[in-house]
Amino acid sequence: MPDRTAVIQPLPGIGDMIWHIPHIRALAAHWGTPITLVAKPRSAADQIFSADPAVSQVLWMDRNPERRHGEHDGADGITRLARTLRACGFRRAVLLHHSRTLAFVMAVAHIPERYGYGAGMQRLFLNRPPRLPRHVLRQHPHAQATAWLEAAGIVLADPDPRLVVPARTREAVARRMPPGKGPLVILGIGSSEPYKQWGSGRFIQLARGLADAGWRRFAIAGGVAEAMLAEQIRAGIGERAEAVPVIAWTLGELAALCADAAFYVGNDTGVMNLAAAAGIPSYGLFGATAPIEHAMRVVPILPPDGRPDLRAGMRRITPDLVLRTILQTETARERTKPT
Repeated sequence: MPDRTAVIQPLPGIGDMIWHIPHIRALAAHWGTPITLVAKPRSAADQIFSADPAVSQVLWMDRNPERRHGEHDGADGITRLARTLRACGFRRAVLLHHSRTLAFVMAVAHIPERYGYGAGMQRLFLNRPPRLPRHVLRQHPHAQATAWLEAAGIVLADPDPRLVVPARTREAVARRMPPGKGPLVILGIGSSEPYKQWGSGRFIQLARGLADAGWRRFAIAGGVAEAMLAEQIRAGIGERAEAVPVIAWTLGELAALCADAAFYVGNDTGVMNLAAAAGIPSYGLFGATAPIEHAMRVVPILPPDGRPDLRAGMRRITPDLVLRTILQTETARERTKPT
């Protein structure tokens, strides 16, 4: 039996996958071999781990996609997924989730060593410890994965998500950007949900304030859906600063752009997590949802009362509040830099 390891991380978002970078690396180091990552296409796992030696390949798991029936949904889909995993000849599989269906798939695939969180009926299909206690299963996925590794005696050398950003990609991205003087600031305007969107007017006001404070180069990052919003913000910044829309770039390109920037500021999105993992301060606007403590470089900015809410939370985060937070934090960082 070949010593191959599969790690199944079924949460769909980019941020979800970035949260699990440390755990996936720890598992590869523990068994001394790169792992095969089984993930959903929306997670962009292939881009996140494209330069990471901890992952040898990514297998797509097409389950529960938006607005369509996935290839691996239903009884036939489960059978197809199990057949694919069995054909790979894995010696072991680790399920970083509480899904009993995916634990069942691991068993049907005849994977000899099957690990997982052991939630409820899931433990019927697992044959290796440890199992997480119920109260841990109510915690954030990053905390669950960290707790499982600790219980398994697997060393988590660095719990903070960190991306591998190749120098050649950074050089290529630098050539794409217009030449300019001074540090670059990433404005993250993408939003997976309308209630997480801060809005063009607030971004414009913030950018003007940052320009007055000395930051005069901006990259406005978003997806295709934000192209018009990016143009509105660029026009609103006007002559105060250089602003370049960065629309629908790959995650690798965005990571390279972030790696050489001063900081990110913007909506709570996968790109916010990407920026922090690329090594820069990431000022996240948590007006609608509560922040999590998973990355030391994420600086959460909440409404003045500290209480996010879906209806008005983003509106209650004012540009002045964000600007003050950035100025205070960046000033403190400059003071603590080694001379």
